[in-house]
Amino acid sequence: MSTYVYGITASSHPALPEGMGGVGDPARPVRVLKEGELAAIVSEAPEGLRPKRKDLLAHQNVLSEAGAGGALLPMRFGSVAPDDTSVTGVLAERAEHYLERLGALDGKVEYNVKASHDEQAVLHRVMGENPDLRALAEANRQAGGGSYEDRLRLGEMVVAAVQAREAEDAAVLQRALEPAAAAASVGPDSTGWLANVSFLVDRQSAEVFLAAVDQLRKSHPHIELRVNGPLPPYSFVEPGPSEPAETAH
Repeated sequence: MSTYVYGITASSHPALPEGMGGVGDPARPVRVLKEGELAAIVSEAPEGLRPKRKDLLAHQNVLSEAGAGGALLPMRFGSVAPDDTSVTGVLAERAEHYLERLGALDGKVEYNVKASHDEQAVLHRVMGENPDLRALAEANRQAGGGSYEDRLRLGEMVVAAVQAREAEDAAVLQRALEPAAAAASVGPDSTGWLANVSFLVDRQSAEVFLAAVDQLRKSHPHIELRVNGPLPPYSFVEPGPSEPAETAH
């Protein structure tokens, strides 16, 4: 039977509630595998596991319960090993790395920030900043819309200006929020977002980070922000882009 892994903790981590259930229907009993100074929170992995709401919530509930007791390296939903021996083998092999990460993430949570543009506001902004755009738009207006070539040229210039503004605003977002975070990890590009960044934040000073988000909203009203958190620090189990490689093991 394969082994489902919820997260990694120190072997001295407080015990989980007796009889706690995890993923699966019926819920598989959650247990702990210890190896030296480390422990893995696991259960049997049900066959054909899919990211259904019930199982996603079960995974999150185990992590929330475990995280309340101390530092935790959360695994993403669907992390499955061939068996218990494989899990303890990885704990032994990567013990130094996992112990370093547990120390780095102790007391920390993750906030994911996604940014997009208010379409009308950003168009108004790029037109205001670019005299060539304004001149061509006005020339087309006076010519009753302009020729097909002129309209095409204007459209291409607008797209290029918006794309440049997207790149600039993604950098603005990171510069504004990184000082309020311990680390940042840029997520994969996704349609509709000009930035997708996760921030590692001290749990006790999360209000400082959220205040920085509010200030960014006020100072850049053409940027729409969506904040998700606090979350287990999924994006920081491995060293993130803002963390020097030499500090990780």
